[in-house]
Amino acid sequence: MTRLWLKNPLAVHAENAGGGVVVEGKTIAELVPAGTTPAHDRVFDASDRVIIPGLINTHHHMYQTLTRAVPDAIDKELFDWLKTLYPVWAGLTPDMVSSSSSLAMAELLLSGCTTTTDHHYVFPAGHEDAIDRQIEAAGRLGMRVVLTRGSMSLSVEDGGLPPVSVVQDEDTIMADSARLIDRFHDPDGLAMTQIALAPCSPFSVTRELMTASAALARARGVLLHTHLAETEDENGFCQEVFGCRPLDYVEDCGWSESKSWYAHGIHFNSDEITRLAKAGAGVASCSHSNMHLSSGICWACELEKAGVAVGLGVDGSASNDASNMMQEVRAAWLIQRLKYGSAAVSWEDALRWATEGSAALLGRADHLGRIAPGMAADLALFSLDEPRFSGAGDPIAALIVCGAHKANAVMVNGQWRVLEGQLVNAELSEIMESHQNYAHKLQARRGL
Repeated sequence: MTRLWLKNPLAVHAENAGGGVVVEGKTIAELVPAGTTPAHDRVFDASDRVIIPGLINTHHHMYQTLTRAVPDAIDKELFDWLKTLYPVWAGLTPDMVSSSSSLAMAELLLSGCTTTTDHHYVFPAGHEDAIDRQIEAAGRLGMRVVLTRGSMSLSVEDGGLPPVSVVQDEDTIMADSARLIDRFHDPDGLAMTQIALAPCSPFSVTRELMTASAALARARGVLLHTHLAETEDENGFCQEVFGCRPLDYVEDCGWSESKSWYAHGIHFNSDEITRLAKAGAGVASCSHSNMHLSSGICWACELEKAGVAVGLGVDGSASNDASNMMQEVRAAWLIQRLKYGSAAVSWEDALRWATEGSAALLGRADHLGRIAPGMAADLALFSLDEPRFSGAGDPIAALIVCGAHKANAVMVNGQWRVLEGQLVNAELSEIMESHQNYAHKLQARRGL
């Protein structure tokens, strides 16, 4: 296989690699000490670039890119925000799912993200192939994905929040979940496509569906995902309806027996954090979304100290309203410093959450999230040629502290997917034109 030397970077986030990184096939073959020349076939001049591990996004709702900055939803908290947008999302078409997924993944790649999850749980009639369409989009762009088969089975008529038109019955959900695992899930550590199961939340599915999803995940060896402990309203809902807190409820449904990760995880108490660690669970912290909806601040340091894997997620683009993973790293750094103090949280902590932490959360720490021999060749390269970086002393710290937002080059599984700030496998202008047209159509249906 060809050995590609990423030569003499401005800085690289790895020890004893001042001379760069050698990539061979899908993996990193060698770290090059400064002043040495490795065996190589080709050279990529990285002398004006900073190299970091590819960022890993652990929570998203890509279809929501079609409803960014909707005026009626901007100044609402979670439950009211959902009630405002569910009727809009009921108008989704399959082509809108394809377009929104392409736009979200393009935006993620351009921000230095190499692996992403998505939590798609809205299935109006005709959306039987929604996850298939997302896999097609990922294949075109060359992005590594862990796509979740989301679900909602409780409509507003059953005491839930969503309209009847976007929920499905349990048999339909479970049959499609099994189909997707059988057809697409690759358990290999370097897999480009994996499937997870993701009932939307405790207040949007039945207990039977929560339990059945956990059982299928155990049987097929896939991960579980859901929103949990995002707001105090959710805690109150679970206490009123189930007579217990959200974590008690999902544990009772068998989720602690499977590898699970939870979005937000803001309102866990100390006992629950201990239980999460014992179960090997992870938490995807979503700083921008949590600030937008005023949901609270994740207890990232306590979670990590207890042994819970902490990752970062951009969350849906109707509550972020962006899919920029590097900006999410900076937001996590800032909001966690506000919570714990400037001496307690470093930029390195935030970058670790977005790389090693996110990889551990997804059970992929042996292959993703670090620059080291044998790891996946998932790399993000940034140039420091903008005014915001002028005078920066530490090139890697500058990415977070000074606010990097666009990668210059991105490699996934040893293949370039972004070069000179442009997508390699697609035209961004075409993706955006399609996406904007669909967004206008979707919002126009509700008079927005």
